[in-house]
Amino acid sequence: MERSGISPRRMRSTLLFIMLWKSVSCYEKTHSHAEDELFKKLFIGYNKWSRPVPNTSDVVIVKFGLSIAQLIDVDEKNQMMTTNVWLKQEWNDYKLRWKPSDYDNVTSIRVPSELIWVPDIVLYNNADGEFAVTHMTKAHLFYTGKVRWVPPAIYKSSCSIDVTFFPFDQQNCKMKFGSWTYDKAKIDLERLETMVDLKDYWESGEWAIINAVGTYNTKKYDCCHEIYPDITYFFIIRRLPLFYTINLIIPCLLISCLTVLVFYLPSDCGEKITLCISVLLSLTVFLLLITEIIPSTSLVIPLIGEYLLFTMIFVTLSIIITVFVLNVHHRSPGTHEMPRWVHAVFLDLIPRWLFMRRPAPDSRRRQRLLLLQQGQRSRASCLSTSASWFKEDTRTCCYNELELGTLSSAFSLSFRPPSPRPPGSTPPTLQKHGAPPRQEIGMACLPNSRHSGARINHTNRPTEEDQRSPLSPSIMQALEGVHYIADHLRAEDADFSPGMGKMVSS
Repeated sequence: MERSGISPRRMRSTLLFIMLWKSVSCYEKTHSHAEDELFKKLFIGYNKWSRPVPNTSDVVIVKFGLSIAQLIDVDEKNQMMTTNVWLKQEWNDYKLRWKPSDYDNVTSIRVPSELIWVPDIVLYNNADGEFAVTHMTKAHLFYTGKVRWVPPAIYKSSCSIDVTFFPFDQQNCKMKFGSWTYDKAKIDLERLETMVDLKDYWESGEWAIINAVGTYNTKKYDCCHEIYPDITYFFIIRRLPLFYTINLIIPCLLISCLTVLVFYLPSDCGEKITLCISVLLSLTVFLLLITEIIPSTSLVIPLIGEYLLFTMIFVTLSIIITVFVLNVHHRSPGTHEMPRWVHAVFLDLIPRWLFMRRPAPDSRRRQRLLLLQQGQRSRASCLSTSASWFKEDTRTCCYNELELGTLSSAFSLSFRPPSPRPPGSTPPTLQKHGAPPRQEIGMACLPNSRHSGARINHTNRPTEEDQRSPLSPSIMQALEGVHYIADHLRAEDADFSPGMGKMVSS
């Protein structure tokens, strides 16, 4: 021992390690060998096509549960709900029992689901053709004969969509599971849980699951005399309306408010019709967006669709009213005449219903009307006599420049009937300011046949007739014609002024 250089303590530790390694390897080999023996024992002569019952009259009880992992999509147009779920299934297979003590205390094993009998549970209201589970995962076997199988699946189930309150709607979709070939006498279903398992649920950005409950039902179909059981899960989901509120509802409301602003634009603005048509086109675009979302059905119409439809009708009516208003606004007395029925309805009939009457004309308005009437009667005579004033007499009565200066202020005076002035009278203007000598004042000649031989009073004393008649009759007649023309122009301006509408309505 001393020659080899190995101490006894080191040799003992080496032997202990070798023995421990051999024992572990032997245990693993024994355990693996036990599972192999168990597989051989369980599946030798096993028939996966027959129901796992000792007697044919016995019923296989399948416990069924549903766990949802994700609500992928809710297609309103095609009325489908796409979900990612796990199907929890448990049943008892008496042919898959063993004693753990005989197989090195092995209590459970995982086996491919293709090797054992599994219930043919399918989704009845499937919408894409995949009724059964497509991914066959392994099943978990227990020594008591219990089999647990949880395959995942992505289902597209049909769902009746009610879009009346879109986008503030709430839908009730269901998923109906049951055996496709076995009736209640062969396979019966039990619920593992009354509610859908939401522990592993991934929240959706558009929908929120309010409630999900399962119910057990039995139904007798027209094809068969047997009764078939099923478990139906009802999903109550609510739409999250924030996206549609910001991108659809608020723009629709703002665009609809622009319709009212059309009536506040003045008629002289050329953009009234343009604004109305722009609002109408914008509402049409939003209506097309909604029709792309909601299902093509005539059962219900969403409230937002009705709102857009009636808003488009009101916008169309506003366009018609605007066209009528612009037509009336651009009319003038020179191009159009007020129809008799308009005069009778708006000035006679409607004021009576509204207990309205015209205000009594004041003195100035009455005087203006009299002047207009006198001007209409003497319009022809005024035009014919205006030329005769300068042809009637070559002799003129001369007035000084101070008298002619009063013509500028005569246009603002109220009209007074002209009174004849006797020969030799002097206008009051000359008497007021004093009459300078004739040779010091510039002369102006006015045509007047009746005063061709009149003399000018060079005295500073005004007569009574001068105070009553500031100007000669010919000049007063000319001023009368000027007043008539001015009043006629004012009347035409009043027709185009905004106050005309107030006068008609009052």
